[in-house]
Amino acid sequence: MYWDTNKRCRHSDTHAYRAAPPRGLSCVLGKGTMSAATERAPCGLPRIGLGTAVQGPRPDPVRRAVLRAMQLGYRHFDTAAHYATEAPIGEAAAEAVRTGVVASRAELFVTSKVWCADAHPDRVLPALRRTLRNASATLLNDQAIYWLITHPCSNLQMEYVDLYMVHWPVTMKAGRFTAPFTPEDFEPFDMRDVWEAMEECHRLGLAKAIGVCNFSCKKLEALLSFATVPPAVNQVEINPVWQQRKLREFCRGESIQLCAYSPLGAKGTHWGSDSVMDSGVLHEIARSKGKTVAQVCLRWVYEQGDCLVVKSFDEARMRENLDIVGWELTEEERQRISKIPQRKINQGRRYITEHGQYKSLEELWDGEI
Repeated sequence: MYWDTNKRCRHSDTHAYRAAPPRGLSCVLGKGTMSAATERAPCGLPRIGLGTAVQGPRPDPVRRAVLRAMQLGYRHFDTAAHYATEAPIGEAAAEAVRTGVVASRAELFVTSKVWCADAHPDRVLPALRRTLRNASATLLNDQAIYWLITHPCSNLQMEYVDLYMVHWPVTMKAGRFTAPFTPEDFEPFDMRDVWEAMEECHRLGLAKAIGVCNFSCKKLEALLSFATVPPAVNQVEINPVWQQRKLREFCRGESIQLCAYSPLGAKGTHWGSDSVMDSGVLHEIARSKGKTVAQVCLRWVYEQGDCLVVKSFDEARMRENLDIVGWELTEEERQRISKIPQRKINQGRRYITEHGQYKSLEELWDGEI
């Protein structure tokens, strides 16, 4: 894959250096010469990764799935304190090194995120230290707490994460990890001071790169106005039903790599939708190419120059999701996808409250919805 290298990132370290991809689909895609799991964007982020957000505590299935994914060639693993999947990823990584699946930790790219309850200037660094070493207090529910108590662990058991991100531009009271949330749980998000704490994580070498999730163009503009270390990545919802054209244009101009979550629409989750996987346009394209709808979706994201994380613990689907190189969409197919009606799926409604910082979806997304 070839990228225009005229625009450079302002990061100074080797993990953060990158060139901005050109506008539009003007990269030359290799024909089966590289796995999508091992190919990396200019920022170093593998183009495709395995997502690990699961419903409730499932440590052993997560560990087994992650280890199998490593055996299949995946190298990028996306987790978060809020997912309670850091420990099984760390266990799988240690086992992969021990058994020779990977030569060393350096072959892997591990991403985690600071949860809203730790999005306070004095809590970001301790939260990352918990992610790396200590049993996490950021859990999904009482069942997860019980599992943690009865199964002591040390989370990732790593010296660093490759990428650490702010999960949402939202702050909650310390200790508020479990939904449902009340209006009293929310506090103002101090973007400048929280980002300074993220930069400290980077300076200490605990995070090789830092980034954000769910940031609009306006919020990125505000962040870039004072950041000493600009965000390497903005992880947001991207799929054929929510294509993020405006945000992609902005991020390319600022050398920020977009990474797609829910590229298949998160069907089956409590907030997801079947609008992507049930799209008639995508089904027709898939049939004509002898591919699955999922492969067409992932290939479309890939052709935008975005990285992506896709969650499946089924081995056949994990293999299928890697089969997005060596073929491409036609211009006519891209045009058909571009005309799919747009609707944001993960709207973040639980962060909207009359007495909080965001009183409407328009405020949370700065009109980009």
